[in-house]
Amino acid sequence: MPTRTVTVASSVGLHARPAALLASAVNDSGLDVTVALPGGDAVDAGSILEVMTLGAAHGDTVTLSADGDGADGVLDSLVALLSRDLDNE
Repeated sequence: MPTRTVTVASSVGLHARPAALLASAVNDSGLDVTVALPGGDAVDAGSILEVMTLGAAHGDTVTLSADGDGADGVLDSLVALLSRDLDNE
């Protein structure tokens, strides 16, 4: 299963708007994607509420995992998304 790590760039972390944008991108991909903080349980990255329960703050590193056709490309696009300050766009 392909994985990627990324540092959360959004100034408020993965809350509200950034969580919604991540979940939307995951759901648009058609793949099952999970996101986790180091040492934590992985949650469904397609669920806004589950992403918000992570409590990932600005500067935290998260791990994204996906399985299926095109998983590498999807993960690369999600890394690019989370590498931006989504609160100021």
